[in-house]
Amino acid sequence: MVGSAVSRLIVWWDGDADGALNMSADECLAIHSQRCNEFLVRVYGWTETTVSIGAFQKHEDLVGFQALHGVPIVRRPSGGGAIVHGSDLTYAASVPKKHILGSKPQLLYDVLHKAMVDVLCEYGVAAAMNRLEEDNHFSRPEESFFCFDRRAVGDVVTSSRPTSFKLMGSSQRRLEQTVLQHGSLLLRRNPDTPSLARHIGVTDLLGESPDWIDCTVLSHRWLERVAENIQATLVQNSGSFLQTHRQEIAVAAARFRDKAWIKRR
Repeated sequence: MVGSAVSRLIVWWDGDADGALNMSADECLAIHSQRCNEFLVRVYGWTETTVSIGAFQKHEDLVGFQALHGVPIVRRPSGGGAIVHGSDLTYAASVPKKHILGSKPQLLYDVLHKAMVDVLCEYGVAAAMNRLEEDNHFSRPEESFFCFDRRAVGDVVTSSRPTSFKLMGSSQRRLEQTVLQHGSLLLRRNPDTPSLARHIGVTDLLGESPDWIDCTVLSHRWLERVAENIQATLVQNSGSFLQTHRQEIAVAAARFRDKAWIKRR
């Protein structure tokens, strides 16, 4: 396997921000991953229900969803399908390509998703990693607009049959020297979305109230498991990445607010 081992996993626990600030912060995270030569993760929320569309999706495809008119839209720098945020656990991760986890696209997916599968199983969720080549039962049209209507190798899905649900998906952008990965775990159905995009989340499957799972506890257990699995030291920052790098992020956010960027495809 090509690449050096990851010795530390450095995490920031950020609060809520709007779409442009979040996407700008994630790009800045990738820049800092390159500068410090470290595996970095940022966990964050959203100030309001927001639709993020993949870098290669057509904006006009979103226009057809009448119930989403008026909902803020942001275009991610990473690929993948559209996600309606607000009832999910969202993260961004970045690692230099010269590290093992950055050497091949699937490695970073698998490390982060396998740890989430383990933690969800501890909560009583029948979770598994999707292996598309081995099980066509999970296959869905890749052109589906929403992320959670798609299936990719390594997605976190429920292992129950005959019906299975996607619980966590991620998308990547491979930059010149680093990899930026976005991911989302659905915690519950989002009441602010149309039925077509109101995908089932973890608490829905368990028949529990929306606040049954403490998102902070869940995300801590998840990243502790990631660090354990890759034999890395978990370093948790007491401050906010958004606040620490606010000037840099604010300047870069202008592009993500630009209508020309949002409608570039």
